[in-house]
Amino acid sequence: MELILNLADIPQTQMIARRQFLQNSIGMSALATHLPIFTSNDLHPASPISIEERLGRIQKAQSLLQENKMAALIMDAGTSMQYFTGLSWYPSERSMLVILPAKGELTYICPYFEEDRLLEMIKVGKQIRTWHEDENPFQLCIKTIQDLGFRQGKIGIEEQARFFIVDGLRKAGPSFELVSGDPISVACRLIKSPTEIALMQRANDITTVAIQAGIAALTEGCNPRQISQKIAQKHTELGAQHGFASVTFGVATSFPHGSSRPQILKKGDVVMLDCGCQVDGYESDITRTVVFGEPSQKQIDIWNLEKRAQQAGFEAAVLGAPCENVDLAARGTLVKAGYGPEYKLPGLPHRTGHGIGMDGHEWGNMVKGNKLPLQVGMCFSIEPTIAIPGEFGVRLEDCVYMTAQGPKWFSQPSPSINQPFV
Repeated sequence: MELILNLADIPQTQMIARRQFLQNSIGMSALATHLPIFTSNDLHPASPISIEERLGRIQKAQSLLQENKMAALIMDAGTSMQYFTGLSWYPSERSMLVILPAKGELTYICPYFEEDRLLEMIKVGKQIRTWHEDENPFQLCIKTIQDLGFRQGKIGIEEQARFFIVDGLRKAGPSFELVSGDPISVACRLIKSPTEIALMQRANDITTVAIQAGIAALTEGCNPRQISQKIAQKHTELGAQHGFASVTFGVATSFPHGSSRPQILKKGDVVMLDCGCQVDGYESDITRTVVFGEPSQKQIDIWNLEKRAQQAGFEAAVLGAPCENVDLAARGTLVKAGYGPEYKLPGLPHRTGHGIGMDGHEWGNMVKGNKLPLQVGMCFSIEPTIAIPGEFGVRLEDCVYMTAQGPKWFSQPSPSINQPFV
């Protein structure tokens, strides 16, 4: 199926007016002249996941359970529970579990005193079995599966289930074999629907605006926390749930996930902004690297090399090709330029990308050894960081979704070191 989401065109006069307003308001450096300032009216529309779509997910899971000869999939509170049921529940020591059987209706295993609250929150399914504080919820799980007609066989355990739950189920149901539920949950969640793509697109739109707000707030003497707060505020203003805003300056940008060192912005510093939010449970993840003031020739050269590596990864994202090709292409570009090899520094110390969806990091990693073929509906980041210890780092991160015609960007890549967004 074809998934096409194009950025809305903004009249040039409108963009110029917005830039001028921004500069007059905050006294920003020349970098602000390269920021196409968007408003909430420019965000792509998106709708919440419907009950019908969740029921379709359950139906697909049941087909996969039958194909894999599993009696049921058991889910602890977490992302997969939310994916199938729409229910977000805190994972306390009092187990609230969902049993998705190969045949029949899913069942909630709920603490007795939480039943009324659960009834308020349920979106799909009606079957609830409760347990009191002095009872064993895992015995109740096994009995529920037995009541559905399964006396033995395999039970899939979703990956986020905690050990005490798995151990309790094993003791309560010795006639069953507990196995990984990945063939069910991963197979469902890996491929995104058009509705999921639209939610992720809106999340990326919002983070694009938020990063622009962060860049516009850069002033000499500021610290990363001040910029992170600006980004978080913008995420919230635009209706998203703020996820993260990792902002680093100078040498700290050579640490892929930031540094605990105190950082005060000065002219000539490289600035890295790695940010994300959630819209109806779906994630964005974008990184921009700019220079505060005039960039040096080395900073320009490394930034341009990073851009070529990101583009090489994008061009390697061919339907049917293994995920590892994206990493091999991006890393190969850096190695040819004298960086690495492999994960050695200076160079690219981590995989080129990760899957993304309801979790910021999901399956489908762009890493050497991952032979999983790229398929329509898969979503992942392309972010081949160049880290130069003791100096600076550059990362350009944008996420893509696979269509029948190949990969499409959620956020358009940076045109140049002085122009973080198109």
